[in-house]
Amino acid sequence: MTAARPIASYMTIAAALDLARRRLSEAGIEDPRREARSLIGHALHAGVEITLGHPERELSPDESDRIAALVAARALRRPMAQVTGRREFWSLEFEVTADTLDPRADSECLIEAALAVVPDRNAPLRILDLGTGTGCLLLALLQECPRATGLGVDISEAALAVAKRNARALGLAARAAFLASDWGRAVASEFDLVLANPPYIREADLAALAPEVAHFEPRLALDGGPDGLDAYRRLAPDVARTLAPGGFAVIEVGDIEGARAIFAEAGLVQMAVGLDLAGRERALVLSGHRPKSLDSAKKGRPKSLDLAKKGRPKSLDLAKKGLE
Repeated sequence: MTAARPIASYMTIAAALDLARRRLSEAGIEDPRREARSLIGHALHAGVEITLGHPERELSPDESDRIAALVAARALRRPMAQVTGRREFWSLEFEVTADTLDPRADSECLIEAALAVVPDRNAPLRILDLGTGTGCLLLALLQECPRATGLGVDISEAALAVAKRNARALGLAARAAFLASDWGRAVASEFDLVLANPPYIREADLAALAPEVAHFEPRLALDGGPDGLDAYRRLAPDVARTLAPGGFAVIEVGDIEGARAIFAEAGLVQMAVGLDLAGRERALVLSGHRPKSLDSAKKGRPKSLDLAKKGRPKSLDLAKKGLE
């Protein structure tokens, strides 16, 4: 296989796109042309449209250098979000670094599930995000709930610095505070809504992950121990302690049966399950007590979860089996 020659300043965008595509293809990138367009658009501060609308434009030396550096980093299988330093989540743009987990589109089902159980988005809700990382879960909900305030917790000071910058960039810093803590150990208050996306990949499965994940994302945010449930065992007591009466917790899960059992031992009752983009059970919605309506109502679920079909998020499954 012939290696792609370097991107040079005399090249047009079209020629640079072709070389970038070839380099990424040789590196095993799944959709090299799409990613090459994204990288060139990012380097030129113009979006992917420039590769389509102005392919004949010649690159300056600085532009060529920026493109070459981005392509080289991606060819090493560094995640695209780390290469560009940005990732969109819930239609908001977040800074991403090697110290934070790359926000996944699948995790948006946690936002959908949380909003589904919030009876009034204009209420002065208190939100706790355990393992906040970039802050994407907390900040997305603060964006949706204009009177809410929140606390983002992470054991990593580097991740907290990223989350703080994201809060400022999104204009949410006045309603978001951040705390260094091992899960909720240092949290003394109660909250109406508790969120968490703990690590749940089994230790033995880490090596089989895509290079972008296995080699570049923080292991602390991935490694769930031998059975993928270590973090849930540590997290469950903190969730139970910090959840205010009548509040809800929304937790991302891999092994839903195992996680459900752990939270049940902590006194938390499953109220609903949110589905990710692939239809997998991904968001576990919990309450600290069993509402009276669950014991008497024939419908088998509290009114706050009985959503009208028109307003119900497609990915939220409120099946009765989840209330057992």
